[in-house]
Amino acid sequence: MNVLFVGAEAAPFAKVGGMADVMGSLPAALRKLDVDARVLIPHYGFIDDSKFNITHSFHFSFPRATGVTDVHVFKTIQDGVPVYLVKGWPFFGEDSAVYTEWSWDSPRFIFFSQVAMAVAWELRQREGWFPDVFHVNDWHTGLIPFLVAIAKFDPVWGQVATVLSIHNMAYQGDNVGGWLWQLGIPGRNHQDLLWRGLTDNLMAIAIAYSDKVSTVSPRYATEIQYPYMGYGLDNLVRTRAGDLVGILNGIDIDLWNPETDKLLVSNFNADNFAEKRPPNKHQLQEDAGLPVRDDVMIIGVVSRLVAQKGFDLALPALWQILYDTDVQFVLLGTGDPNIDYEFWRLGQAYPQKAKIYQGYNAALAQRIYAGCDVFLMPSHFEPCGIGQMNAMRYGALPLVRETGGLADTVQNYDNGAADRGVGFVFNWETPDAVLGTLRWANRTYHNNHDAWQRMQRRAMQTDVSWENSAYQYVDLYRNAIINRRR
Repeated sequence: MNVLFVGAEAAPFAKVGGMADVMGSLPAALRKLDVDARVLIPHYGFIDDSKFNITHSFHFSFPRATGVTDVHVFKTIQDGVPVYLVKGWPFFGEDSAVYTEWSWDSPRFIFFSQVAMAVAWELRQREGWFPDVFHVNDWHTGLIPFLVAIAKFDPVWGQVATVLSIHNMAYQGDNVGGWLWQLGIPGRNHQDLLWRGLTDNLMAIAIAYSDKVSTVSPRYATEIQYPYMGYGLDNLVRTRAGDLVGILNGIDIDLWNPETDKLLVSNFNADNFAEKRPPNKHQLQEDAGLPVRDDVMIIGVVSRLVAQKGFDLALPALWQILYDTDVQFVLLGTGDPNIDYEFWRLGQAYPQKAKIYQGYNAALAQRIYAGCDVFLMPSHFEPCGIGQMNAMRYGALPLVRETGGLADTVQNYDNGAADRGVGFVFNWETPDAVLGTLRWANRTYHNNHDAWQRMQRRAMQTDVSWENSAYQYVDLYRNAIINRRR
């Protein structure tokens, strides 16, 4: 089975959110199951060819209604997975960021969807490889299922199935009808789009025309069928309920492995973490300029600082708990300038208790996972989430809101001997809920250390690999192919 993953980002080449982690690790897991999975992403200007051993593979002229684009395709092998990167002026090749603004991202990703099919065709001619399945991701590649569907009368394209993964329903690529008309894209006459007025919404187009639709956790697959999480597409999603499945994301357990991670000052595992994990906490405190102490709970955050992540709930709680409780706080992240500023203010107000790192640093992120005691994710919604699984792998207990993949992965502490639980879970979207749960965690840390360590051990032993999920994707692809060829 041949599967071509097509998306806007893939780790380690270009990463903004969780999609990059999926695109960067799921194909490798699938190849272990004899699926010939390959990846296609744009070649952004900031990608360093020499760093990733990327070489020019071929080029071709690509005619569109607005002119002819000279397309250059580059190639590398990452973790055994062939990765193709596309340049085509002026859309891709000189970019300094993955995403810019709606008025430019819309035409450039429409171009990417069109050229993805052309690249697949070129691979058929040049390498003798052609996908049985296009696995597209979010709105950026949402036009592909439609383009494949209208090509179904061609004997080659008629055999190709499409699978959509929804990583974040809040971003939809809507109001793009003008660009589609300009490019001569045929009308999207699917009845489920027409009467809802969604023929110019790329996420909706992908949902309507894909053979199968997946999300990145079972809970999120249910949530997007209701208005609060559906962002106007819940009714459309419900029409595809029979073809919708939620498959939980995994993480690369070879990369995220505290026993072998060279970025840690002390490696550890689920058997010896009680003795060997504390030096990582001490190093984190020392690096952050905080008092080096074992008897204080460190709250850690590694995140994009955007509204979705619930920091409007967390900030009032953090101000209060830093004011009246002996805790420490370390954050790494950037995003919304207003949220950035509020966390900067917090760090300035409590320099002996809080350290705010603005930006992103992979080495520091892993040190926070390995050194903090509680990992805070108070998200309003979280399709899956990777941070809580990284934290569990490194022995930090997640403190999360009960939503999406957080609900699927973080079992709540039983408030006793820890016969169950790997973290602390709250439900209500209020600062008081965050504050109360932080206080609960702090009491447990100080008063029930045996229970705390039982949860740490259970968290570290939880299977967060891609193995089980990869098998589910294989079944999904097979069913998509059956649907298409039927």
